[in-house]
Amino acid sequence: MNLKELSIETIEAIMDSLPVDVSFVDAQDTVKFFNTPKQGRIFPRTKMDLGRKVQNCHPPKSVDKVNAILNGFKNGTMNEAIFWIDFHGKKIMISYYPVKNEKGEYLGTLEVTQDITEIKTIEGEKRLLDMK
Repeated sequence: MNLKELSIETIEAIMDSLPVDVSFVDAQDTVKFFNTPKQGRIFPRTKMDLGRKVQNCHPPKSVDKVNAILNGFKNGTMNEAIFWIDFHGKKIMISYYPVKNEKGEYLGTLEVTQDITEIKTIEGEKRLLDMK
């Protein structure tokens, strides 16, 4: 089965089932997609964000960093940008990845935001058979 065999409804349900915020910005820096996780987004988005330039979705003081990441993806000098912040008592990891087609052409950027507060406390191991 490949992705072309999945309905848009199924793809959206898959994306909304993920415990992370996912956004996609196209090659022209326009917000084209975001998921709505069942537990809610860390950084809320509304349908009004769709079609907006991603630079307008970030605080003015970070726009230069956003542009540097996007330019690095577009010119091929970067293949990821990962950082973390403290936000409302939680540790939030924000990861950006370039999206390219089979020819290696830049299609846009995927942003994945995750609350890693609990993950940071993990010690030892928990095996699949230990699930309860």
